[in-house]
Order: sequence, then structure tokens, then C-alpha cells
Amino acid sequence: MLSIYSSAENRQLTKLENIEPGCWINMIDPSDEELIFVSKKTNVPMDFLKAALDEEETSRIDIEDCTLIILDIPFTDMDDNSLTYDTYPLAMIHTDKVIITVCLKNSKILSDFTERKVGSFFTFKRSRFMLQILYRIANYYLIYLRQIDKKSSIVEKQLHKSLKNKELLQLLALEKSLVYFSTSLKGNELTLEKMLKLDILEKYEDDSDVLEDVIIENRQAIEMCTIYSNILSGTMGAYASVISNNLNIVMKLLAAITIVMAVPNMVSGLYGMNVVGIPFATNPLGFWYVVALIGIIGVFAIYYLNKKDMF
Repeated sequence: MLSIYSSAENRQLTKLENIEPGCWINMIDPSDEELIFVSKKTNVPMDFLKAALDEEETSRIDIEDCTLIILDIPFTDMDDNSLTYDTYPLAMIHTDKVIITVCLKNSKILSDFTERKVGSFFTFKRSRFMLQILYRIANYYLIYLRQIDKKSSIVEKQLHKSLKNKELLQLLALEKSLVYFSTSLKGNELTLEKMLKLDILEKYEDDSDVLEDVIIENRQAIEMCTIYSNILSGTMGAYASVISNNLNIVMKLLAAITIVMAVPNMVSGLYGMNVVGIPFATNPLGFWYVVALIGIIGVFAIYYLNKKDMF
């Protein structure tokens, strides 16, 4: 999908039909025809436009006639009615006339700009606009990390009385998401620091300060990711033991009940034998004597097992 936007000074974002100087070209999973069209109109190398279409593309900067910046951005997705988190590469291409963004999936980060949820941005201020995108990326990492923390807390409460693996698998999925986030954030940090050293985007006043703010936000996200990952790792180990212990308690209780229930079966089985000379066989109260014997042995078994903390 190819969309072209433009916002002149003191004017809101508008959608264009053709590529003009100072516009923003947003490409979401573009077709070959769209890639060729944009490449011819902007003279951007095709490999720059296709770079972000590889899911395994790493964060980097490439400079030729134009500047290519690739960063990993966070995404949410639904998997088996559960919210999962992942990252995909986003390419931002800075030319003398336009700014181009390319991504495999539609991101909330860019949607916030197209839906006018971000104020005071202009497509013709290409460097500042790219920095605003970078700042938005760092903010969404922090938002999703807080969501992961809240979700893990909910799962932990469910684990207290759980005997199933469902909750542990949910924690495993969250930990997997944190690994993706941590890897992507560290790669982004290197790219952002390289941007700061190269001064490739310092075209407007205070752009350097904005980039430093982005780096600070990114580092905060890395620290949060590391903390949450360590907590989840310890929690999973602890609650795996809790689930195993809960199962042992249930098995212990069932074993104790089985032992107590075996007492009447054993006594009644002996008196059910067709042999001569069984005690109380001729006594009119013999049945009740046997019942009393079963009760006494049963009470003793319960008392003994209770002393052994089997109940």
C-alpha cells in the first residue's frame, strides 16, 4: 500500500495523489510496481526501499545519495485470543526532497501521524519529522513494556492455585516478547548513537536535543526490559515449583484418602471369606462389632496420617 502525505506550514496533513517536494511517502508491504514507481520518482536505490521488507533485517544506517535508517519497532498481535508482542524493521529514507517510510505491517506509530494524533509535525521538515517518529517508537516500547508487566502480574495471580501449564505458557510468551524487545532496543541504541555522532539529521534548531531525548527514552526501555525479563525468569522458575508442589499436595491427599478407604475394604474382605471360625460369626451383635472395629482402625489411620501431615 502506497500513501502520500503533505503538510505545509500552518496547514494540516493532507493526502496527495502524486509525489511532490516536501511530502511523506508511506509504504506498507508495497508491491513491486509501487517500489519501482517510488524508486523512479525519487531516485532512491531499490535495495534501500526493499531493506525493511526482510523481517530479519537488523538496525543500521546506510548513506549514499540519500540516508537510510532502519530501526526495529514494536508490534502487537493476537494469537489464540492472547495479545502477543513482536518487532519488525521500519526503514526511514531521508532525501533532499521527500521522506519515505517502509514497513511490512501497518504500525500504530505511523498511524498516529496519518490520523493526526501527533501535533506540530510537518513533512517538509524531514529531519525533525524523522526524530518525531524515533521518539514515538521509544514511547511505544515503554507503553508495551508496561502492558507486559501488567499482564504478567495478572497471570501470576492465576498461578497461585493453578495445576495447569496454561499460565506458564503465557509467561513464556511474555518472556519471549521481552527477548525480542531487548534485542531490538539494543540494536536501536547503537543506531541512534551513530546518528548522534554523524550529525546526519541536525538540520533544525534543537534537533540534537530531541535525538538525545530519544536515546534516553530508548535506554530507559532497555533497563525496563532487563528488569521485567529477570523478574519473569525468576517467576517462571518459582511458579513451576509451585505448580509441582500443588500437584504433590493433591496426590498426597488422594493417597491418604485411599489408605483410609482401604481399611474397611480389608476388614470386610476378611469377614467375607467363606471359612469356619471367623470371630463374632455366631454373635448376634457380630456385625456391629465388625463395624466398630472398622471405625476404630479408620480413626486411628486418620489420626496417624494427620500427624504425618498427610491431610
